[in-house]
Amino acid sequence: MTGRLPLDEFLPYRLVRASELVSRRFAARYRAAYGISRPEWRTFAILGQLGGTTATEIGRRSTMHKTKVSRAVAALEKRGWLSRTTDEADRRAEQLELTAEGAKVYGELVALARSFQAELLRDLGFEAADRLDAGLSAVEKRFLREE
Repeated sequence: MTGRLPLDEFLPYRLVRASELVSRRFAARYRAAYGISRPEWRTFAILGQLGGTTATEIGRRSTMHKTKVSRAVAALEKRGWLSRTTDEADRRAEQLELTAEGAKVYGELVALARSFQAELLRDLGFEAADRLDAGLSAVEKRFLREE
């Protein structure tokens, strides 16, 4: 054994831990308000941002496994918040879009997300939040180059 790895000093561990803590807190809010899971929220958020896309693209953007995306899509469709149509460019793929009801719920989720972020920024302090944002952007930029 070459020694112990102090996890509190290991950046990948800390990034995952911080992400999990924040995500759990936010998930409790949208779960209580809308009964949706984390994969459903992530699918909703990406569809709302893009206006429509494929399950493959949702998986790529969210880093979720295709089975999680598939289950989230099925759950949102069952609730009437998402519709599927065959992609004209690739008949094997389906284009996913929010329904009118889904768009309404998405708007409410956006308000919930903005409120949560405002609280988080207040708790962190705006200067620390700006530094964190810059650091996260640098990490993403570095590792997105490799994909």
